[in-house]
Amino acid sequence: MPAKSKSQQQAAGIALAAKEGEKKVSDLKGPSKSMYKSMSKKELHDMAATKTKHKPEHKSDKG
Repeated sequence: MPAKSKSQQQAAGIALAAKEGEKKVSDLKGPSKSMYKSMSKKELHDMAATKTKHKPEHKSDKG
């Protein structure tokens, strides 16, 4: 599942780093913390690998 915004891609990258032991789980906040708990390592990798060119900074509430 590709990220829908740059911030979503970044949060997935942070959560993935925690899953791989590169970042402390206790340092996670907000979206990255919930992604860490609810998504598999593969799902996080797929979302974090999304290209951010032509993506909005934040996902619109409308779409």
